[in-house]
Amino acid sequence: MWNRRQGRLRPVGCGVEELRRRRREREAALRKARREQQLVSKRLLRDDTPEEAESGCVDLILGEAEIQQFLWSAQRGTEEKEREGALASLRRGLQCPETQQTFIRLEGSMRTLVGLLTSNQALLQLEAARCLHELSHSEQSAVAEACLPATSYLLTYLSGHSSDFIELCLYTLGNLIVESEAVRSKLLPQGIVPALAACIQSPHQTVLEALGYALSQLLQAKEAPEKIIPSVLGSTLPQHMLQLLQPGPKLNPGVAVEFAWCLHYIICSQVNNALLITHGALSTLGLLLLDLAGAVQRSEDAGLELLVCPVLRCLSNLLTEPAVDAVGGQMELRDERIVASLFILLQFFLQKQPSLLPEGLWLLNNLTANSPSFCTSLLSLDLIEPLLQLLPVSNVVSVLVLTVLCNVAEKGPAYCWHLWPGPLLSSLLDTLAFSDTEVVGQTLELLQLLFLYRPEVGFWSCFSIPFVLKPLVSLWPLSFQF
Repeated sequence: MWNRRQGRLRPVGCGVEELRRRRREREAALRKARREQQLVSKRLLRDDTPEEAESGCVDLILGEAEIQQFLWSAQRGTEEKEREGALASLRRGLQCPETQQTFIRLEGSMRTLVGLLTSNQALLQLEAARCLHELSHSEQSAVAEACLPATSYLLTYLSGHSSDFIELCLYTLGNLIVESEAVRSKLLPQGIVPALAACIQSPHQTVLEALGYALSQLLQAKEAPEKIIPSVLGSTLPQHMLQLLQPGPKLNPGVAVEFAWCLHYIICSQVNNALLITHGALSTLGLLLLDLAGAVQRSEDAGLELLVCPVLRCLSNLLTEPAVDAVGGQMELRDERIVASLFILLQFFLQKQPSLLPEGLWLLNNLTANSPSFCTSLLSLDLIEPLLQLLPVSNVVSVLVLTVLCNVAEKGPAYCWHLWPGPLLSSLLDTLAFSDTEVVGQTLELLQLLFLYRPEVGFWSCFSIPFVLKPLVSLWPLSFQF
């Protein structure tokens, strides 16, 4: 009688392969959602004196007459310091949205500013570039469009010798790129990708960080998969990016964060991830993850998550590529070491950054989905119980934990035999009381896998506890046909 009812509880064709297919469909939807979540932002470089910073922009709203006077003085002043001072005053005024709007409406203002940007006096050039940088940070798209005449010159100056000036140009371009499709359409045929590829060989860390920012802004454009990323992959940028992510004493955290996000946007585009894998992306990112886990054990750096997050996402998404198996990518991650490091990071997230737990579990899910060796690592390192301890954190975390356990269980009877002893049963019974239907559904999938492979233990162990019947009956009242 029990066998007959067990059959009715399991829909026709809902075996191991069907369960695997359902999970992969859900994961594909989640990956698509993650690709569509972007981190568009703008950066602002300022080196105001303490007095300027305290005064703010309240008293610096400039009218047309004042703007014209500052531009005239900067262009025709008799002394160099007078000209620089006029541009500095204009720059402080341009920190105010009202002044920005007045400036772009004023006929000839941008033409004059571009003329100062292209002058032969370095300090005037720098001050004019700072004015453009203030404008590039505007939240008004019209302001970014007004800066279009200056973008070609900013691009040209990336091949200059002053690291400070190059850094300023890169941040300004990054701000404008993300705001305006017209700016991107102009800069792409003018060679922004080769220009950025040349900059990545700079010995200055500040330039490299600014370059990573500008490139990440470019890679987030809606037209990036068709028009931008193929050019980036065809350049030397990917190899250099991976070199800058190599763990070791030369690793600069700020630079690494920017280029890790760049890799994330490239990988999410799915244009040619096989190329990144052949360049050693899995090995580099895996070693970096090991290094980050070591850093967690040595200190409590609150900024560590800024790098951990994109690294986890890059690895997670790369592992879904067919090219991984073709080049032996799973072996590059060094099974037990990567799993142990991931659990060190999960414990760190649990204490310091719970919002990052899903990122780590997503990687663990992709590691164990098609790899018996990673599932074996989970069991041999006794990591099932620490995994179960994450179940109460949130519904999202619970679903991912249960999905990882399903990955292990579907590998066969031997894996289920190692899963069942210990706290697994009581943890699963607790999750059946959750109000979230996805958590309960994933729990039932795991139970079904255990029943399929170990019916003599799983089925009777579960139903020998009377209080499990009530949540099951409430979930599927129509499934029981007496």
